[in-house]
Amino acid sequence: MIFALVVLVLLIFSALFNLTQFVHGLIPMKLHGYSSSAGPRLDEVVLQDNDAHNKIAVIPVEGIITSASIDGDYNLVELIRAQLKEAANDAKVKAVILKVNSPGGEVLPSDEISKLLADFQLDEPAEGGMPAHKGKPIIVSMGSLAASGGYYVSAPCKWIVANEMTITGSIGVIMESYNYRGLMDKVGLQPVVFKSGKFKDMLSGSREPTEITQEERDMVQNLINEVYGKFKSVVAAGRKGHSLSPNWQDYADGRVLSGKQALDLGFVDELGDFDDAVERAKTIAGIAEANVVEYRARRDLSDMLGLFGKTQVPSIKLDLGMEGPKLEAGQLYFLSSTVVH
Repeated sequence: MIFALVVLVLLIFSALFNLTQFVHGLIPMKLHGYSSSAGPRLDEVVLQDNDAHNKIAVIPVEGIITSASIDGDYNLVELIRAQLKEAANDAKVKAVILKVNSPGGEVLPSDEISKLLADFQLDEPAEGGMPAHKGKPIIVSMGSLAASGGYYVSAPCKWIVANEMTITGSIGVIMESYNYRGLMDKVGLQPVVFKSGKFKDMLSGSREPTEITQEERDMVQNLINEVYGKFKSVVAAGRKGHSLSPNWQDYADGRVLSGKQALDLGFVDELGDFDDAVERAKTIAGIAEANVVEYRARRDLSDMLGLFGKTQVPSIKLDLGMEGPKLEAGQLYFLSSTVVH
């Protein structure tokens, strides 16, 4: 009887939810406070209510920057794109704070987010970019860690605020591959490979290390150098007009920097915390006061019910307070080595 009652209650909630979704689909999204377009459904959450007309929108970039989906629904790039569109379409939003606490991650999503942020600040939208909104400034608030890809997405922004103890920098590219041929030989495994070209298995871990030619090493290194050059061009373009040190490229060698060191070299503009970033955003936007809001992915009954069919996989936490990255062999990363090792 109890089980039947529980099922009945769930069915009632499900019916009410479906009816609500149908009604919401008939109402313009601004009337019910979240995006009804394709992509993540967003709710506007007030972080600081200062009884103001204007708003400052906060967009977090936390953990590993990856193309993997979030809860099987959307990825980080799609979420940030949706959040930026909400900020662009709301005339009350005068500035955005990018709240970064990330060691970096995959090259492609880092680059996509960087372009989204750069386009958002343009007076006119780039082709296929954000809606026209006369360029709202983005101010970065760096947390404990904003290194490698975390700095890559920060560089195009109008102003960067870092804590004195923030770990940032780590400008560089990394790609790993594991050679397990020695282990295979010990257990008596012999690889049999059929390939269409001589370089098709150039990153295979089953090859003898002596079989890796200098030509192959040069090809991989040239690929790394090309992506590294793009990283430096993003930094140079983003920090143009700021007090970037003339010898900044000497420090773009993968080393990590403290917030204080980054300020001295011109990689950041100011030392401070999130509240300082809010004050800077108001100054740059030319407003006296603002409510601070955040667009969060909307969770409802259908999402909760979907969790019942998912298996929870145990994860290992690092001392940095975030999940460790799962590096894929042959994948390029903007990732701080302080997290990998």
